[in-house]
Amino acid sequence: MSSILRIHWTITPKIAPRPLISCNRCGGLKSYQCGRKFRVNANGKRIDAWLIYRCTACDNSWNFTILERRNRRDVEPALLTALESNDPALVWRHAFDSAALRDKAGRIEEFADVTVRKELLDGEPERAAALRLELRLEGTTALRLDRLLAGELGLSRSRLQALDDRKRLTVEPDGAKALRKPVRDGLAVRIDLADAADCGAVLSTACR
Repeated sequence: MSSILRIHWTITPKIAPRPLISCNRCGGLKSYQCGRKFRVNANGKRIDAWLIYRCTACDNSWNFTILERRNRRDVEPALLTALESNDPALVWRHAFDSAALRDKAGRIEEFADVTVRKELLDGEPERAAALRLELRLEGTTALRLDRLLAGELGLSRSRLQALDDRKRLTVEPDGAKALRKPVRDGLAVRIDLADAADCGAVLSTACR
């Protein structure tokens, strides 16, 4: 049995990013939230599609462009069906596309609320000398890595920083200063706790 406890964490953001739009109804810069519905407009052979957002203050709408003046024959039938049926998976994918949303709106508001699903891949908590966390992020989040680890492992952020300073905590592929950056998909965190007093508690907490 490996001396490394390998755990897979699936991290799911609870709140999609919100564009900050100058609302022409209630005035001023306002946060808009995803309405979870698409609007599809077919004009002859051309198709436009938007994901609808609503002002959190007055419910005014703003359209996030998904397709613009696309020839119908260039749009896959499955995609068109998903747009017309407000497919939740497609809504989720576009709602969490922070880069595209920022490109269209200019500014966005991101959130740190997440849920974490944990799956044991290899090893036994009672025998492991080190912990390896393999992170899968579904969507995007503003949550920093050190805050995620502190909340899920029961370690203080200062303790995590001390482990990092002593090279007993490593992050791949980000490396230096990764703890202070937002969580990214595909990160792997290794923590050597072989001689730490809180080793047992941390290894047990990592998978539940």
